[in-house]
Amino acid sequence: MGRTVNIAEDIKAVLHFYQSLGFDRLPIKTVTSKELRVTSKKKNKSFEPRTPNSELSSSRVTRHASRDKEAALAALREEIGDCQRCKLSKGRKNIVFGEGNPGAVLMFIGEAPGREEDIQARPFVGDAGKLLTRLIEKMGFKREEVYIGNIVKCRPPQNREPEEDEIRTCLPFIQRQVEIISPKVIVSLGRISAQTLIGTKTPISRLRGGFYEYKGIPLMPTFHPAYLLRNPKDKWLVWEDAQRVMERLKDK
Repeated sequence: MGRTVNIAEDIKAVLHFYQSLGFDRLPIKTVTSKELRVTSKKKNKSFEPRTPNSELSSSRVTRHASRDKEAALAALREEIGDCQRCKLSKGRKNIVFGEGNPGAVLMFIGEAPGREEDIQARPFVGDAGKLLTRLIEKMGFKREEVYIGNIVKCRPPQNREPEEDEIRTCLPFIQRQVEIISPKVIVSLGRISAQTLIGTKTPISRLRGGFYEYKGIPLMPTFHPAYLLRNPKDKWLVWEDAQRVMERLKDK
């Protein structure tokens, strides 16, 4: 009650103050009922639930899909276990499963791990791997944005080519990796990879440069980076192949 009296006295004091200044009314902007309704709507609008942005929704779906793919790849790796399915297991140090983005639009598939890959349990980390990384970056990607694997997951002795029985035993695993990742384009690196995935004996020199299909996915065969270390003059041919891949990705 006391506070109400004080407020009334305050109002009287303000009125007397403005009256002494010569004002016959308070310099206050009146608000119409229409303006009041509009203002009220604007205030209330900020508290209204917003419709999710389509881009944000798409991003969430992509993240969920990527997590699902990551889990599927982890389950596949667990299934492979300490693999003893073929004779390559006797000489290897590590299984080289593959690495990269489970949601990658671009996947590279080589033939087999080499010495450095066997030591580090990672694909393409030796000199050939450094060359592949430079190619990936020149294509506008980071290495971690693509996925990299091999036809077989254990190093053949003295880096020899994997034999048919070894390929046949290990092939289902890279096939399932492709199925899980579902890239928009595959680049096969070298003769073994191209011939295995395409199902042909045609030399890589005749296969490279044109698109084939692997289970509905466009596949570009090209030379293996290890070949380019021995034949650097052919790097421009691989760059031509890479440019065709980049164009195909634009259309996807």
